[in-house]
Amino acid sequence: MSTASTDSVGRGTKTSKVSKDHKKPTASALKGAIQLGIGYAVGNLSSKPDRDVLMQDFSVVESVFLPSEGSNLTPAHHFPDFRLKTYAPLAFRYFRELFGIKPDDYLYSICNEPLIELSNPGASSSWFYLTSDDEFIIKTVQHKEAEFLQKLLPGYYMNLNQNPRTLLPKFYGLYCIQCSGITVRVVVMNNVLPRAMKMHYKYDLKGSSYKRRASRKESAKQSPTFKDLDFQEMHEGLHFDSDTYNALMKTLQRDCRVLESFKIMDYSLLLGIHVLDRKPLGRGSRCDSRKGQKVLYSTALESIQGNVKDPEPVADDDTFGGIPAKHKDENLLIFLGIIDILQSYRFIKKVEHSWKALVHDGDTVSVHRPSFYADRFLKFMGSTVFKKIHPLRGASSKRKRNSFYTVKSASQEILSPHKEEKKEDKKAQSMDNLDGNFYSSSKQPDLLPRSAVSFQSSRNDEEDTENSEGRRASSSTIALDDPLPSLSRSQSDSELDVYL
Repeated sequence: MSTASTDSVGRGTKTSKVSKDHKKPTASALKGAIQLGIGYAVGNLSSKPDRDVLMQDFSVVESVFLPSEGSNLTPAHHFPDFRLKTYAPLAFRYFRELFGIKPDDYLYSICNEPLIELSNPGASSSWFYLTSDDEFIIKTVQHKEAEFLQKLLPGYYMNLNQNPRTLLPKFYGLYCIQCSGITVRVVVMNNVLPRAMKMHYKYDLKGSSYKRRASRKESAKQSPTFKDLDFQEMHEGLHFDSDTYNALMKTLQRDCRVLESFKIMDYSLLLGIHVLDRKPLGRGSRCDSRKGQKVLYSTALESIQGNVKDPEPVADDDTFGGIPAKHKDENLLIFLGIIDILQSYRFIKKVEHSWKALVHDGDTVSVHRPSFYADRFLKFMGSTVFKKIHPLRGASSKRKRNSFYTVKSASQEILSPHKEEKKEDKKAQSMDNLDGNFYSSSKQPDLLPRSAVSFQSSRNDEEDTENSEGRRASSSTIALDDPLPSLSRSQSDSELDVYL
C-alpha cells in the first residue's frame, strides 16, 4: 500500500551492504525500475484534485512497494521487487505545470523508450540518463543532495513564481528507488545540451583557476568537456550584440543572487558551442523528436531575460533555441545553463576551502564562501567568457562631427556680423564717453553709469534687431532663430558694464 510521511529524505533507508539473499541489480534493471516507478507515481497523482501548494506539501514523502508479481495497487513487472519513494509530489506537479508539461507528455518522454546513459565528466559519481526525445535528464544524487533539495523547495517555489525565465536547473521530480539492497535517488531536470545539435566545444566553467583544466583522459574523448583554463587558451571570448549580452548578464546576476541567498556555492556554467560555419546539421530522427517541444522556457534563448518579449518557439527551427554569438569570424550558437547547485557551504566545504587555501591561493580555488563565489563567477563570465559587440564608432562620430560643424558654421555666419557691429558701436561709445562728463573721478576712469549704458544699449539693440532681420531674409544659410540673437544681446549688456 502507498503510505505518506514527512520524514527527511531517505533517512534510515540507505543500506551500506547488499544483502546476501539478493543479487545486485543490473544497470538495465535499475533504469527499468526508475521508469516504472516514475510512471506509477505520476499516474497515481492524477487521481488527486488540483489545489494550491501548501507549506507542508514540500516535506511530504510518499512510499509504495512494487512487487514483481503485482498487487491490488501496483502493476506486475519483470524487474526485481523494489520500493518507490516520491518526494513532495504536489509541489513538483506544480513545477511541471508552471513549465507547461502535461502529465501525458511527461510520462511519454520518460517511459516510452529506454533511457540513454550518458558519461559523467565531473568529479561526482552521479549517473546521467537522457530521455529519447531529448527533453529530460535523470541524474542520480547523493543522500545529502536530495535532502538539501527538499529543504530548498519552498525558496525554489518562490523564485520560480517571480522569475520562470532562469538559467538555474528546472527540477521536475525527486524519487528514491530501493531495489535488492541498493538505494538510488534520482532527480528529473531539464536538458541543457540537445543531442541533435553537434557541440563542437563543451565547457564546465566555475570562474576559478585552481585545477581547472581538463585531464588527459577527458581531453582524449571524442566529445570532451573542457574547463576554465582551457577556455582562456582556446577562445578569446564569445561576442554578443548589446541587447543579448545585457539580457544574459542580467539573468546570470539574478540567478547568482538567488544561489547566494541560499548559501549555495561550487556551481558551474555548462556551456555548449555549435559552430554554424562547419558541417551543416543533418536532420535525423533525433532532431525530429525535439520538434514537439513540451517544456516552456527550456531553451537557452528563452531562459535569458530580455526587455522585448521573446518570440514563440518555432517547431522546425534548426537553431534549437541557441543564442547567436560570434568568435572572430565564426558564427556560433550558444547553449548554456547553471548546473550542480545542490552544494551548500556546510562545515565540510568550509574545511575543504581552508585546506586548499593553505596549499594554494585561497581566492582561486573553486570552493569558497557563497558571496565571494558569486562575485568571482559573474566577473569571469561578464569579462572573460561573454563580451559585448560594440557598434562601429567611426561612422556615427563622423556624422556627429559633420553636423556639429554645420551648425557651428551657420551660427558663426549669423553671429559674426553682430560681433563686428558691436565692436564698432563700442568704439564709438567709448570715444563719445571720453569727450563727455560721465565720470567725475580720475581714479575710476573705466566705470560708466548704468542709466546711460542701458539707454545706449537699448538703442543699439533696436538697430541690431532690424539689421539681423534684414540679413535673415536675404541669407540662404539655415539660421538659428530667436535664442542666439537674444543670447548675444544679453552678452552685450554684460560687456558694456566695464570698458576695456
